[in-house]
Amino acid sequence: MENLKGKRFITVTELPTTKASREQLSRLYTRYKFASEFCKNKTLLEVACGAGLGLGYLSKYAKKVIGGDIDKDVLRFAQGHYKNREKIKLLLFDAEDLPFKNESFDVLIFFEAIYYLISPEKFIEEAYRVLRNNGIIIICTVNKDWSDFNPSPYSNKYFSAPELFNLLKINKFKNIQLLGNFLAEPTNFKEKLISIVKKVAIRFKIIPKTMEGKAVLKRLFLGKLVELPAEITEGLAHYEPLYPISNKKPNYNYKILFAIGHKIKK
Repeated sequence: MENLKGKRFITVTELPTTKASREQLSRLYTRYKFASEFCKNKTLLEVACGAGLGLGYLSKYAKKVIGGDIDKDVLRFAQGHYKNREKIKLLLFDAEDLPFKNESFDVLIFFEAIYYLISPEKFIEEAYRVLRNNGIIIICTVNKDWSDFNPSPYSNKYFSAPELFNLLKINKFKNIQLLGNFLAEPTNFKEKLISIVKKVAIRFKIIPKTMEGKAVLKRLFLGKLVELPAEITEGLAHYEPLYPISNKKPNYNYKILFAIGHKIKK
């Protein structure tokens, strides 16, 4: 059966020292700050944690944090940075085959990775299995209906707002909420110009596929970039509020989608 093992996600992963725009840094900070609100004194699992940039931040709130990724080269960054942190444990694993007992966690987060999965339905089943009763799953993903959307290498399926909602619903999650953030509509002349250039680049398939290559273009159009830290900290960047959105129709207003589901066993 086809799987993700052996693919080098290191080229498309946000790593320490990755050159990033201010908005990219804000997106990173926003998703972990938002997740921290659900993690107080909880046992947390981050699936596809990558280099673990948010694990240290979440460990300040959670009782215990486990992070895992399928790419051992990416995971080494987190293993090196957090090697002396008792509350943080790191493992190599596949999102579609989680190596944990039933009902092991209170909160499970999965950020900017669901589109890489061969079988996202299998992951959701696994997430439901390892969550305790009243446990919460939080998924963050780019909105495929954003007009400037550009798929990542290795990606398999991106989700619209209704598709993301239904993915959780058909796999038993309850009280599902959809949220959007980072407005898609350009607000000034510079943003409009960048949007036009990006659309042309997407059409002619000339956008670089790696983080390093994308940084070159960002530097040209956005000016000086900032380095991503090994661990995010409070107040690192602007926190972008999240707003409720409909689960009935595609959303064209926001770049990023969040879905929250609850495991409620009667």
